[in-house]
Amino acid sequence: MHRRDLLRALPLFACAPALATPSRAADRFDDVLVGFDHDEHADLRAVGVHRGRRRVALRTYNGARADELHDVRSAGKSITSLLAGAAFDRGMLRDPADPVQRYLPTSRGSAFADVPLRDLLDMRSGVDAFDEDPASPGHEDRMDAAPDPVAFAWSVPRATAPGLHYRYNSLAAYVAGLVVQQACGQDLEAFARDTLFAPLGIMRWHWARDAAGNVKGQGNLSLDVDDMLRIGRLLLDGGKHGGTRVIGRDWIDRTLQPAVDIGNADPYASHYGLYWYHATHAARGGPVRVIFASGNGGNKIYVVPALDLVIAITSRAYGRGYGQRRSQAILQALLAVA
Repeated sequence: MHRRDLLRALPLFACAPALATPSRAADRFDDVLVGFDHDEHADLRAVGVHRGRRRVALRTYNGARADELHDVRSAGKSITSLLAGAAFDRGMLRDPADPVQRYLPTSRGSAFADVPLRDLLDMRSGVDAFDEDPASPGHEDRMDAAPDPVAFAWSVPRATAPGLHYRYNSLAAYVAGLVVQQACGQDLEAFARDTLFAPLGIMRWHWARDAAGNVKGQGNLSLDVDDMLRIGRLLLDGGKHGGTRVIGRDWIDRTLQPAVDIGNADPYASHYGLYWYHATHAARGGPVRVIFASGNGGNKIYVVPALDLVIAITSRAYGRGYGQRRSQAILQALLAVA
């Protein structure tokens, strides 16, 4: 069976095998995490495991503290998507089919102007930006170097019509952050504090800003590993925290459903949507679907609905391919004993 057919055949909340007692499962998770104490690269920071609404395992590495704030890089894109969901919940954003220019009039005349929000959030804007190609006009390094990143965004040309092709780029998520900020009428970080962080009990974070003072909706958000677990748990609980609605159920359901086939473009995922990745991995009871936020260096929030499991990983292997491979190895080792 082709991998995409297998993914579609898997129910999102598939019947899981009988779960082991919490203490036995925690011991197995601990054993797995101890096994990475002597990894050949000294830049793994922390791994946390959450199951059944509680943390069941946590291990730090290489002198890290469990409560240290860590730059999760592009995993911050997934948080920007949740903030878009909060804006839709409140009627600040109205329709995923709305074009960018409805909320950002300064984009008129640019390649972004007519891009539907849904395509913006699925990395199918059609704008000539591709972070795997340093020569791309909209490459993230060019944006970061621009004295006026907004003007830079509006200067990037179109490559194709929106909605046709997946092309991973930070520029789209930066524009998405600007859209949410304009729609909600307050600074994006303040909106995050009020609608997401405070309701989840997240009290400490740092979110980097660009040369113009705008929050980087494309990433560079720093969180500790426990707060990353809280965000993953929010998805498992359908957008609720402690029984209180934080993000609308409809937005969470959309997040949990694969939208765009990226199996030929990404070695770690089969599908993508709303700035979250989707993959299928083997577990003790059979294949399970994994939804995850991913950042440079191997920073991850893995959500496994069928096993009621969240795994958060922080790593400083920035710009090094082994960071992603190591995080996937940690995920697979934990799934093997879950």
